[in-house]
Amino acid sequence: QVQLVESGGGLVQPGGSLRLSCAGSGIIFKNNHMGWYRQAPGKQRELVAAISVSGSTNYADSVKGRFTISRDNAKNTVYLQMNGLKPEDTAVYYCNIKPPWDGYWGPGTQVTVSS
Repeated sequence: QVQLVESGGGLVQPGGSLRLSCAGSGIIFKNNHMGWYRQAPGKQRELVAAISVSGSTNYADSVKGRFTISRDNAKNTVYLQMNGLKPEDTAVYYCNIKPPWDGYWGPGTQVTVSS
């Protein structure tokens, strides 16, 4: 059974940084394209960053240059380094394979950017 557990969220001021982690069991991240997704109140879930099996990355335009996705194969963990946070980054952040599988959604981690 696949379980994905996100952590690292919190309350941060505009311009601040957070690093999110996604730990997986029942799945080997290096064998899957992985993504970080987010869902803000009243909005649809969106993909913000992805890392392929080969390690190539891509980002939504709204986070390009500010967010960095990475993967630690030894720890079977995917990270999202978020710098220069803005109020519009406030959302619940999730990891999943890319494209996402409904059965893999974890609880997410709340990120709130506010002064």
